[in-house]
Amino acid sequence: METHHKTAIENPIFKVVGETADELNVKAFVIGGYVRDYFLKRGIPKDIDIVAVGSGIALARKVASKLKGRPEVKVFKNFGTAMLKHGGMELEFVGARKESYQRDSRKPIIENGTLEDDQNRRDFTINALAIGLNKSNYGELLDPFNGIADLNRKIIRTPLEPSITYSDDPLRMMRAIRFATQLDFEIELKSLKAITALKDRLQIISKERIVDEVNKIISSKKPSIGFSLMHKTGLLPYVFPELRALQGIEEVEGQRHKDNFWHTLEVVDNIAKTTDNLWLRWAALLHDIGKAPTKRFHRKIGWTFHGHEFVGSKMVYKLFKRLKMPLNDKMKFVQKMVLLSSRPIILSEDHVTDSAVRRLVFDAGDHVEDLMTLCEADITTKNPKKQRKYLNNFKLVRKKIQEVEERDRIRNFQPPISGGEIMETFDLKPSKEIGMIKEAIKEAILEGEIPNEHKAAHKFMLQKGKDLGLTPK
Repeated sequence: METHHKTAIENPIFKVVGETADELNVKAFVIGGYVRDYFLKRGIPKDIDIVAVGSGIALARKVASKLKGRPEVKVFKNFGTAMLKHGGMELEFVGARKESYQRDSRKPIIENGTLEDDQNRRDFTINALAIGLNKSNYGELLDPFNGIADLNRKIIRTPLEPSITYSDDPLRMMRAIRFATQLDFEIELKSLKAITALKDRLQIISKERIVDEVNKIISSKKPSIGFSLMHKTGLLPYVFPELRALQGIEEVEGQRHKDNFWHTLEVVDNIAKTTDNLWLRWAALLHDIGKAPTKRFHRKIGWTFHGHEFVGSKMVYKLFKRLKMPLNDKMKFVQKMVLLSSRPIILSEDHVTDSAVRRLVFDAGDHVEDLMTLCEADITTKNPKKQRKYLNNFKLVRKKIQEVEERDRIRNFQPPISGGEIMETFDLKPSKEIGMIKEAIKEAILEGEIPNEHKAAHKFMLQKGKDLGLTPK
């Protein structure tokens, strides 16, 4: 049912667009995310989509000519769109269009169309809401699919039959899950069934587009909503077979292990409460992926996952590569967090020695805080007594890190003796002895045998050289 009621859209840019549209004798509407978020009171969106029944490009150019500073108009002829930036906002203009799809591609064949055609091609009813900008219908809401009712009921629903909407552009399956996660909405049952039935269509979507949606899910307040929906609909193996492999509990001789998939989702939700760092959230998502390939059962000790952190950090590289994600410092950070993810836990269980803390700070470097945040998020026990105990243990580890760090300056450790000084002292050419002496000095500092300073390290170097049969010149 289409509803017509006036909406007070205050943004002065809409007046300019409406007046310009009247001059060009075209109908113009603001549509999509701006309208949805306006009704959800999610703050003022920076991205504004304008649909023109006619040429969106001509409308954009004329609007730009009237704005202060005459912003540059970027035209994307292939898509019939134009974009301009003004006052911290990004406006995209497009001509109303009709789309038809071919089975093996999500790239549509586009024809000019009416506003109704344009609303039909939208992914969800809550994104098909449009508000008139012309003088004759300024502020009038056009809601042909009861999107406002769906906003109030917190429902994700498609304007057309879900199997058509999702089959035409299978990325919409990920978008449905992403919106459900971001907005804490339910996906309508018909839609859920259609996603499950069409899950293998996700394979025609580029990895980059999928990762874009995954990043938005991971960045949400409660990311587990999205990952459990991906699991429920069967999309998870197409994106994260490594996570899918963690699901399930095996029992041998009465001994069981926890379900590492659901545990992982709890850890991601926990970390989402304490950090907005996207890559630390990725580390939480992947911290246990090495557990599936390393799972073993031993009669005497039960289930083990030996070396899962090392295996997991290697898997991070393969996963990033497969998803066409950047193989850069961000990936190395995630690898490092996965590799070190159990170290503070071991420290917190034992009597914390200074040398163990020095080694942790040395290995984690600038990321020791991030690592502690990850380990605290990894506490998912439902036993309040145990939870308190673990958190207190981590407080002690944090305190110890601070003490050792202030005293020994191990973070971003630079050895007090350089290779050049060793060569100079013993009149050496490049050789393995130099590496051996440097390593011995580092170990002595980390073990607390000598302080992290030049004088003590120089004395130690002379002794080590003597042990290797070297004489100072």
